[in-house]
Amino acid sequence: MSYISYIHQGQLHVGEVDGANVVPLDGVTEIGRFTPENVLDQATRLPHLTVALDEVQLRPVVPNPGKIFCVGLNYDTHITETKREKPTYPVLFPKYASSLIAAGEAIQLPPETTQFDYEAELAVVIGRSGRRIPESRALEHVMGYTVANDVTVRDYQYKTHQWLQGKAWDNTTPLGPSLVRPHEVDLSKARITTVLNGEVMQDSNLSYLIFSIARLISTVAEFTELQPGDVILTGTPGGVGYRRDPQVFLQDGDEVTIEVEGVGRLTNSVAREIVR
Repeated sequence: MSYISYIHQGQLHVGEVDGANVVPLDGVTEIGRFTPENVLDQATRLPHLTVALDEVQLRPVVPNPGKIFCVGLNYDTHITETKREKPTYPVLFPKYASSLIAAGEAIQLPPETTQFDYEAELAVVIGRSGRRIPESRALEHVMGYTVANDVTVRDYQYKTHQWLQGKAWDNTTPLGPSLVRPHEVDLSKARITTVLNGEVMQDSNLSYLIFSIARLISTVAEFTELQPGDVILTGTPGGVGYRRDPQVFLQDGDEVTIEVEGVGRLTNSVAREIVR
């Protein structure tokens, strides 16, 4: 069972995906801070308003998260290619809701960069609030999982030893297309890939995460309260464009697909941003 946030005939909806169709939930307009996990389970389905998926406009699966946490250096292969030391504490940085776009929407390539890079990531969506959550109970706070492309402006990321300015550009982070509930998927060895214009660029699986999903939730909740709709991007495996030889960067007209086995496939084109 998976859920999407979408627009149909100008109205905002959340719906349950049923094959090639989506069944809207009564009174639920987006997945986020006002949809703790039980809302999705308990909302009344409106089968008489079922529409085909290709007739709706997808939104980022969580359009307006209160907080977005990202994790750097969470796979050995990525640490090796960056020539950094293995961290003993998760490397964390934020993104903002303005960075998010939907599946199928064009990733906006800023004119300021010549080093625009992809990063395949599993994203965790929080469904139950909590502070100082013990690792042993952290997964109880997960609403579900989705797919993210943590697109990075490398020439801005490395201007300083902080990464924010390379990670938080508007309209550059696809999130979706759908939310999969935890009991619907086995992530223990789920494959994660990036395919750029038909070529596999990243290929790993989630068993190689250095810091587990539970550890990440517990770590973040130690310093701030997690709330429904908050999102944690769990890091990317090796194979990013910046570390390849020769380097590979996203260009206007490219198509990039991120897939996490059992969670979903996230495809976006790249389009040069028009500055007005």
